Amino acid sequence: IAKRFFHVVCCNEQGRLVKKKMLKRAQVLSFFQQHTTCLVALEACATSHFWAREIRKCGHQIKLIPPQHVKAFLVGNKNDYNDALAISVASKQHHIKSVCIKSVEQQDNQAQHKARELAVRQRTALCNQIRGLTAEYGIILNQGVNTIRKSIPLILEDENTGLSGAFKAVLKQLETQLSNLDSCIETYSTLIVETAKNNDICQRLQTIPGFGPMVSSAYFNEVGNGSNYKRGRDVSASLGIVPRQHSSGG
Repeated sequence: IAKRFFHVVCCNEQGRLVKKKMLKRAQVLSFFQQHTTCLVALEACATSHFWAREIRKCGHQIKLIPPQHVKAFLVGNKNDYNDALAISVASKQHHIKSVCIKSVEQQDNQAQHKARELAVRQRTALCNQIRGLTAEYGIILNQGVNTIRKSIPLILEDENTGLSGAFKAVLKQLETQLSNLDSCIETYSTLIVETAKNNDICQRLQTIPGFGPMVSSAYFNEVGNGSNYKRGRDVSASLGIVPRQHSSGG
């Protein structure tokens, strides 16, 4: 799958290549609507969950393959057709587990978290920028967003700092940027809390000590309703909170 051109390979039950085709984005769904019901394997990457949901509506069975497991089955030079064939081969390996298809609700929730995470990173970078600029004028500010918020008005009002009007204008604008980012983060946080209130899974998760709206909704984004996992240890392995094995022997 890609932004504009998609490459499809069709294999029979024995795994033999019987057809390959390049599709424009607008042709993808019509191709699968006309195709007989089959197993459609996709690499779990950007936009894969959207296409998985749409192709599933056409009546096909969908399997999302983790990209790290596809590379081992790539034969020949790397191109889109060979990549598609490697995905097809990987999809028939019973020991390779598929990725659970995210629902629209999960992706909405994920978008809220990603937007908030970006705003937090931007605010941290802005605070570091402010501290760096003021240090050049001999004003040292301690770390912390609250410290920056409280310090800027005091610096602007203090006539003994020796700061020029030009730098004060820059500092005032930076203060406005910080205020805007604070507002963005607060808006995203409110959206996440409201979403968690209306989600039964998030509400059940919040009965666990240590699970609030943020953690429960983030957990829901990754795990969903848990139907894709057979046991709890599979969930922890999926989230990466189990030790890796680095030994070379048994």
